[in-house]
Amino acid sequence: MEGIVGILLEMTEGADLVTGDTSDSPTAHDMPTYTAVQKSAIQQFAAVADVKDSAAAKTLKAHNWNLDHALNALWMSASFRADRPGPMMLICDANCEWWMMDSYYNSNKSNKSGSNDAFTAQSLEKLFNHYRDIDKSEETNVIGVEGCMQYFADLGVDLEEPVVLVILTEFNAPTMGEVPRQGFVDYWKRLGAGDISAQKDHLPTLRTALVDRPETFKSTYKHTFKLALVPSQRSISLDTALPYWRLLLTAPSLSWNTPTTPWLDWFAEYLETRWKKGVSKDLWEQTGVFVMKSLEDEGMGWWSEDGAWPGVLDEFVGFVREKRGVAKKAEGAGGESMEL
Repeated sequence: MEGIVGILLEMTEGADLVTGDTSDSPTAHDMPTYTAVQKSAIQQFAAVADVKDSAAAKTLKAHNWNLDHALNALWMSASFRADRPGPMMLICDANCEWWMMDSYYNSNKSNKSGSNDAFTAQSLEKLFNHYRDIDKSEETNVIGVEGCMQYFADLGVDLEEPVVLVILTEFNAPTMGEVPRQGFVDYWKRLGAGDISAQKDHLPTLRTALVDRPETFKSTYKHTFKLALVPSQRSISLDTALPYWRLLLTAPSLSWNTPTTPWLDWFAEYLETRWKKGVSKDLWEQTGVFVMKSLEDEGMGWWSEDGAWPGVLDEFVGFVREKRGVAKKAEGAGGESMEL
């Protein structure tokens, strides 16, 4: 199967690509005596209560590591409710899990940004855990391939849409098919989107960001190489690179075509017939620069044989000139063509 879906499905067949080792993470070093479940509870409680991990651990220990009991105690504590005079009430989130919230906050949102952040963070922690648990992995801070696919399905996003790459870049995902807890929570918390419904509201803007926001395109394009890279490898295969280039450089993303030159088609043809090698990080990033310059000036007035371009792009320029020469001849003596 070709494309991004095919790449993700292949990843589900290799557990090594989705489980990961957390032994080198700060959490593993900072809390060596805690189980994976306890570490997750500490992180969630700390995010909601806005306290250090050590304080969160102390509270959880006092409640026999029952996160729900510890959070209930937090809601009812005098210090936490000092500026929350309204009665507590229970509400149901997108996953039909009951949460406690105060009615005073509900009617005074503009003055309760801190409370809003805490509630959103709590919602996001539970939402993250829901998709993380789909993979049944011991890794507590990563949503794996199957959970990732289900998350995008629930979000209403097809895996062949370029917006997938935008979202994974915002999450600072380490590879395709993995979503880190911190990136997921931090990004949606910043947008105040604590559930799937709220996140869907941001999709129209995210879907046009690759065209409307040059910086978003640049950061997404650059990060996509990291997403496509197999752990321990320094380059990606051409069979992997081409689907990503097509996703990023075809409408509704940025379209790498100009009035006289089908750049993306010619580039793919050149690579498949004359290159057939792996794609390094330098080639990936320099191709991105080449794309932007060719869209600004398809006549390539910016091109110089003395420039520090990768050899493959030097050769591609020659390939383009060959193609244009053939097109010029086909037009006949009376036709018009673009001069280099």
